[in-house]
Amino acid sequence: MAKGKDVRVRVILECTGCVRNSVNKKSTGISRYITQKNRHNTPSRLELRKFCTYCYKHTIHGEIKK
Repeated sequence: MAKGKDVRVRVILECTGCVRNSVNKKSTGISRYITQKNRHNTPSRLELRKFCTYCYKHTIHGEIKK
């Protein structure tokens, strides 16, 4: 039994607020989360509201490439 492409893939979510503020050097880092998504149900990029430890608030975390 050969395995094809997996339906569930690992994705990395990165804080969009920290990326914008990195030019101003207000934050010390970029918040990242690792999660999984179903490739068939969600073919587009994933965006979730997560807590950013550098911004100290809930912000939108978007999917990035590996």
